[in-house]
Amino acid sequence: MRELFAKPRRKVRRRIVGLWSLVAALLILASAQPTAYGLDFPQSTRLVLPEAKNLKSSQVDLSEGAPLFSQLDSPHSLFASEMALVASVTRQVEIARNPKGAKYVARQIMKSEYNWGRYQFTCLDNLWTKESNWNYRARNPRSGAHGIPQALPANRMDIISSDWRKNPVTQMRWGLRYIEIRYESPCRAWSKFKRSNYY
Repeated sequence: MRELFAKPRRKVRRRIVGLWSLVAALLILASAQPTAYGLDFPQSTRLVLPEAKNLKSSQVDLSEGAPLFSQLDSPHSLFASEMALVASVTRQVEIARNPKGAKYVARQIMKSEYNWGRYQFTCLDNLWTKESNWNYRARNPRSGAHGIPQALPANRMDIISSDWRKNPVTQMRWGLRYIEIRYESPCRAWSKFKRSNYY
């Protein structure tokens, strides 16, 4: 009878040990590569792993589809949500590295952070297609303008983050902020561009 219950418990323990090993490996990777995937992690950032001794393997269901967050106590839930946030931001940056993905991410940022109508994205698409063709590596050799929004001077994007050279999301966040402050909306910025060939 003991042998019947011993196997599932070992399996759960192995999964928990495997999960913590993965988390440890990710933390080591993050400390070894402070700019992994174009993200800058400031040297002062510190993730603290919650104590695993409060977590009993027999109490946690790690099977596929099991609601892990609801099974963890407060420190474990907080750590899991922080890891989910880092994964989400990293995924967003990776998606935005090509023009189609950049358009998708820009639309999501506009929807969640700006009070602009849906039609405003058409103007933004026209504007940034003319400026950089949504290429985060785009650089004007004459003026030094850089990135998707063609910031001039390029280091103005430091306001958002110092990773602006390689992070398309940083570039788009700066560009949307610039448009909001200077023109109030992408369509007004596009109108200015059509008149002057710059915005």
